Amino acid sequence: MTSELNVTVHGVDAASAVDQLVTDRVASRISAKDATLWGPDAESEASIRLGWVDLHETSRPLLAEIEALQAELRAEGLDRIVLAGMGGSSLAPEVITQTAGVELTVLDTTDPASIQRALGDRLERTVLVVSSKSGTTVETDSQRRAFEAAFAAAGIDAASRIVAVTDPGSALAETAQQAGYRRLFLADPNVGGRYSALTAFGLVPSGLAGADIAALLDEAAAVAGTLASDAPDNPALVLGAAMGSGVADGRDKVAIADAGSGIVGFADWAEQLIAESTGKLGTGILPIAAAADDPEIRGAAPDVLPALVGAQASPPETSVVVTGPLGAQFLLWEYATAVAGRLIGINPFDQPDVESAKAAARSLLDARPEPEPPAFVDAGIEVRGTSGLLDGVSSVEGAVESLLSQLDERGYLAVMAYLDREGADAGLAAVRVPLARRTVRPTTYGWGPRFLHSTGQYHKGGPAQGVYLQITGAVTDDLEIPDRPFSFGQLIAAQAAGDATVLAEHGRPVLRLHLTDRSAGVKRLLEILQ
Repeated sequence: MTSELNVTVHGVDAASAVDQLVTDRVASRISAKDATLWGPDAESEASIRLGWVDLHETSRPLLAEIEALQAELRAEGLDRIVLAGMGGSSLAPEVITQTAGVELTVLDTTDPASIQRALGDRLERTVLVVSSKSGTTVETDSQRRAFEAAFAAAGIDAASRIVAVTDPGSALAETAQQAGYRRLFLADPNVGGRYSALTAFGLVPSGLAGADIAALLDEAAAVAGTLASDAPDNPALVLGAAMGSGVADGRDKVAIADAGSGIVGFADWAEQLIAESTGKLGTGILPIAAAADDPEIRGAAPDVLPALVGAQASPPETSVVVTGPLGAQFLLWEYATAVAGRLIGINPFDQPDVESAKAAARSLLDARPEPEPPAFVDAGIEVRGTSGLLDGVSSVEGAVESLLSQLDERGYLAVMAYLDREGADAGLAAVRVPLARRTVRPTTYGWGPRFLHSTGQYHKGGPAQGVYLQITGAVTDDLEIPDRPFSFGQLIAAQAAGDATVLAEHGRPVLRLHLTDRSAGVKRLLEILQ
């Protein structure tokens, strides 16, 4: 992994945009936390969301506290860290620990099999980190309840095994104090979740797992001055201009791939940062988590900008190449996303459409309606679709063809699987690249409900270009959520149905495939979709 931060643009004319950004002193004004940069409508939100620009300084006091707690836990034989968190609370620790090569179990799902697998693994050596800005995130709260019950059933004092990370005054902070949790870390409330990689949300679980979190802050500190400079070679201005300046002309997608950087899983973190920050008001940048030889990179359409993280000898003719260590990359992409937001003309710090799917899921959990009958069942797969999509269709193959026929020359396909991303269903992710080749259009793949906290915002608030393939599965071994009137199986079903409902209300074409037999259904879908 190179220690030098650098952004090189190939085949993209972003110079005039960079010059304007320099003239407008955008970089130094971001560094100075100038909330007026994104217009009057964004000012109130931006004024409480710019704490991320100096986290390399303000997060320093955390290091000693995290190190001391880790030593304390290890002395007691507690060396397995489980993280319950969603969105920015899970994706930053995931990339940090994967890159560092240390173990962290990330729970950002409501799939019962995933939860039960985590509960059944070395509980006697486990510490649970519960991370939520609001303290009311339903997935995280449900996971916390399940672990508390499991600890108690095993004769373990649950409070001694739980570390909470949240904002001051949140419901989780109150719960942690009342229950006497092992430790409560209060994060900077002036940092949004997707910009929180270098706050307690990124550092606490990563540090407890054994990652060198001091190095991350050092890497960010080493480039902070450069990223705050009003200069045409500022990497943040170059990257932000490359991403944002072409949106008005139709280049509104960026495919992010590792090209030998040594950073593992970075595209997933960048995906939620860019999608949730820019996808609103009918515009935005669609990020695609890809690999260096995927069609979105190598056969990039005119509306796709390939972004390679790491040096590569022969990048695509139109591309941007970004090199640098992980801590520097976090700060770079945060600056660049804020810059792109200014160029697009949106507020990069709000997420107006994320709540809609949550509200729809809550409504379904409260009402408990019977599922709408499928249009038809084909070999154990229940098929449902938005109005008109399944007219004259009687097979899964035909339903998929009908959905794909809705794709236009600037469209994208989103595959959304509310299944077990690390268990028996994991292989389904292999359909993404064949579908991208088949449609010759950018294709994203998201595990639900994880993606609801990232690309879910873009799906509803971004341009109406997408077609959506949702895949759900029957639950054969459900898990109750203590002191809640619904189970994990009911929760994930409501989240999927709520998401589909909101997409349909936005006029998006949605094909829903429900696998009554997961194993056979995944096998069949792999055959059909590949």
